[in-house]
Amino acid sequence: MDLKLALKVSDKDNVATIFAEGIVDGTEVEVRDKRGESEVVTVMGDVPYGHKIAVRGIHVGELIMKYGEEIGIATKEIKKGEYVHIHNLDSMRGRGDWKE
Repeated sequence: MDLKLALKVSDKDNVATIFAEGIVDGTEVEVRDKRGESEVVTVMGDVPYGHKIAVRGIHVGELIMKYGEEIGIATKEIKKGEYVHIHNLDSMRGRGDWKE
């Protein structure tokens, strides 16, 4: 059986993007980085194509990094492999009220 694919684009990233259909809770995916290194991660939750999973534990208040950019802040503790979306992150894009 071939593993489903997720990509971690930047070394700064703490999430990877799923590039596969049918990712449900317990699915194993291969997370690859730009150097071609890979790691098998077990997904927690059902994750649609193009959405994110955590590649390591992320703490409340920690920045969510995707494609080397800050895209949000964790609102809950996020475990490695967990689906990362609006239920556990607060978006920073277009808000204007976040102070750095």
